[in-house]
Amino acid sequence: MAISVEKFLADAEYLATLLPAGRHMLNICRDRYHFTVGLAAAIISNKISLLPPTHTPEMVRQLQAFSADVFCLHDNGDCDIALPRLRYPAAMPEHSLECNAANVTIPQIDAQQLVAVVFTSGSTGAPIPHSKSWGPLVQNVQAQAERLGLMNGGHYSIVGTIPPQHMYGFESTVLLPLQSGHALSSAQPFYPADICSALETVPSPRILVSTPLHLRLLLEAELKLPELALVLSATAPLSTPLAHKVEANCKVPLLEIYGSTETGQIATRHTTQAVEWQLLPDVRLMQHGERIWAEGGHVETPVPLNDIIETVGPEHFLLHGRTQDLVNIAGKRSSLDNLNHHLNSVDGVIDGAFFMPDEVSHDHVTRLSACVVAPGLTASTLLAALRLRIDPVFLPRPLLFVESLPRNSTGKLPRDALQKLIAGQIGQDIGKADLKNIT
Repeated sequence: MAISVEKFLADAEYLATLLPAGRHMLNICRDRYHFTVGLAAAIISNKISLLPPTHTPEMVRQLQAFSADVFCLHDNGDCDIALPRLRYPAAMPEHSLECNAANVTIPQIDAQQLVAVVFTSGSTGAPIPHSKSWGPLVQNVQAQAERLGLMNGGHYSIVGTIPPQHMYGFESTVLLPLQSGHALSSAQPFYPADICSALETVPSPRILVSTPLHLRLLLEAELKLPELALVLSATAPLSTPLAHKVEANCKVPLLEIYGSTETGQIATRHTTQAVEWQLLPDVRLMQHGERIWAEGGHVETPVPLNDIIETVGPEHFLLHGRTQDLVNIAGKRSSLDNLNHHLNSVDGVIDGAFFMPDEVSHDHVTRLSACVVAPGLTASTLLAALRLRIDPVFLPRPLLFVESLPRNSTGKLPRDALQKLIAGQIGQDIGKADLKNIT
């Protein structure tokens, strides 16, 4: 069912009357339309949406430490978040259906108004908040719409496989349609059949906003996709072979987005056509000490980037991996990103990831380990294939075969989750007589 702008605004105004007094709102609505109405209701009520990476009890406790007045907006019956809770109304009042375009007024939001706080977190430590004001967010997604060619008078339907609470999902599946006049889909599909179904329920032309993980699973399912106009990918590096396969299968361009929670999206590239990234208008990369910083454009304050970047002129750059992913063994250097690329390029590997421990081994040498999903391969076969691709000093010890990797809903693999998987797997395998999966 299509929902008009008039009904959306009326729903937001009604929900705003129900919001608790607290100024900070944790919006965990699973339905993307519900999330967007909640966001709008918070904005017109001068409340701030908190967007953490997870909703674990520990994260909730940290949010309470950040803002004691935080409450939770949700739309599922089994919500057990330990905060004051408001459930999204099961039905909006009838008056919201009686609005007409003749008397509707679009709320005007101060560009300086703080509307959201997004949080980054590593495997340890407290989440780090990053404030997002309305004006820079609008500037960001309007620049994205121009770059993607979405301001040509067309009417696109945008379907996303990532949650709206994630920065990429927030920008590309919520703010982008709001600021470019296109329609957002309320669905949040994950599995290939669900992605196809979500696309089928919206009118063409369609845009799929996804991740490398979802795209790879979609291709492996060999399902017939509805006609698409564009595919977007972000959250993890996209291999060139996968990009070619997606474009060949979908018969549309695939564009990759580069950004971070701190900066939002700052660059794009057509992966099958270029290795260089192109910055969004007015965004600049500057060298300060040993780090590259992003500034200008919609980036509210200069931000150090956690990637190894080589600038190629004022508007373009090359990406060589993350700074914390650098691996130096016996004087030889690589990166986890590069090693993961080679691991996942081996025929028969469904998914795989290298892991670098915090400590060195007893002989003072870093020992990389790796987990791999490859039911048709043996350890010796896989290691032989890796020897043709990477230097032997980087071969994983141990190499662990698992049923799946603990990736989150955006396809990312949290370091602490991988570390726990490896520790548990090694413990299980040591208790077995057959150690064929450990090399």
